[in-house]
Amino acid sequence: MTPPALKEIQIAHSPDSDDAFMFYGLATSKIKVAGYKFVHNLTDIETLNQRAHKDAFYDVTAISFHAYPYLQEKYALMSAGSSMGEGYGPMLVATRKIGTGKLKPSDLSKLRIAVPGTMTTAYLTLKLFAPEIQTHVVEFDKITAAVASGEYDAGLLIHEGQLTYGNDGLQKILDLGQWWRTETGLPLPLGGNAIKRSLGPEVMLTTAHAIRDSIQHGLENREQALQYAMQFARDLDPNLANRYVGMYVNERTIDMGDDGREAVRRILAMGYERGIIPIEAKVDFVG
Repeated sequence: MTPPALKEIQIAHSPDSDDAFMFYGLATSKIKVAGYKFVHNLTDIETLNQRAHKDAFYDVTAISFHAYPYLQEKYALMSAGSSMGEGYGPMLVATRKIGTGKLKPSDLSKLRIAVPGTMTTAYLTLKLFAPEIQTHVVEFDKITAAVASGEYDAGLLIHEGQLTYGNDGLQKILDLGQWWRTETGLPLPLGGNAIKRSLGPEVMLTTAHAIRDSIQHGLENREQALQYAMQFARDLDPNLANRYVGMYVNERTIDMGDDGREAVRRILAMGYERGIIPIEAKVDFVG
């Protein structure tokens, strides 16, 4: 008798150490779900933001929270799998100190600033801080070199660059996670997982639980999960990779919590109210 076909779920996430750590359990079949097959696709986050908006190909996709209003008709958010800055986050760096004293939005008004994409939450947060800035999109892993060479006055760093910018002679002029915490008292919601609504409630919930279990497995088997994630760590030494993963994969990644959900709603509402996002977000969560 032929066994029933497996329900195939296409999952897309970025090729970064924190995402790899989250999906270690599923990618290595340490976490299995009867009747389901999970297929992993690795693509940079800005491409995932744009693709989910364009054709909704993947069943589950990592996205920047900034992108969610554009996708909300086809996708819901998951409570598991989010990356949040607990008083830290994407940072603006330069070769020199900018302004005098505490950085003000006006200090950035005449600078050329490299950003990793206009759909990233880092970009949204920077625009909330300084609405009038001039930005130029540069691939995220080329920003430090572009700033160090003088091509741009400052650069907005995401991913592991938040820990390694000093190696290129750069200095931090603004930590957006710190600024957001001061403004709102909330963690800074950066990215999460979105799941296609057309899968239906049962499949959506089963898939959300599988991803939650994969994150839990990684945290409970940290050494093995880190070893797997190191292949995506872009030459970070193991200690820095461990530190970076710890910043963005933790208990809040299993479930973002009520304040995490409030933070997502708050940043998207602020973006809409200030004219940065043209679509009002209607946020709902699965799992």
